[in-house]
Amino acid sequence: MPENKVIYGLKNAHYAVISEDVEGVETYGTPISLKGAVEITLEPKGEQSDFYADDTLFHTTTSNQGYETTLTIANISNEFRIDVLGEISIATDNVLTENANAKPNKIAFMFEFDGDQKAVRHVLYNCTVARPSLTSATKTETAEPSTQELTLVAAPRTIDGVVKRSTTSETPDTVYNGWYTAVYTPAVV
Repeated sequence: MPENKVIYGLKNAHYAVISEDVEGVETYGTPISLKGAVEITLEPKGEQSDFYADDTLFHTTTSNQGYETTLTIANISNEFRIDVLGEISIATDNVLTENANAKPNKIAFMFEFDGDQKAVRHVLYNCTVARPSLTSATKTETAEPSTQELTLVAAPRTIDGVVKRSTTSETPDTVYNGWYTAVYTPAVV
């Protein structure tokens, strides 16, 4: 299959909570759909360092510290607030409680961009999510839906430095079709 000439759109946002055992081994939970993804931006984190010698740029190095990601979403689900942000649901009243001492859970974050040939599926492996702002506006002649923004920092995994993986036009169907059933981990790297 030929490669995409263009990509567009955003859909199939999913997250999988990362759990860590007593020895520090991380495992991924089952991916959960996060409906209402509107826009995503991945800004590279890291710096370029230039070294000068002999009156010229002698050597340049770069560091890959992952991405700072902004996800615009229609509305953050209560399930995400509990699973990831650490909010607590009071069972007797079904009231969500945000606590200053709550520790957010790290997640793997998956999504896809459509293409002229085939959608490209992505996974960010080691994401920390910041609390979102809470905004809305009054209705006018038209009722414009408000959106919410999540900020995710996708850092390299400590075990192997992997930040992100993406499918290609040559990705086998078994891997491509199973992308959202479990966080992709290759058998051999």
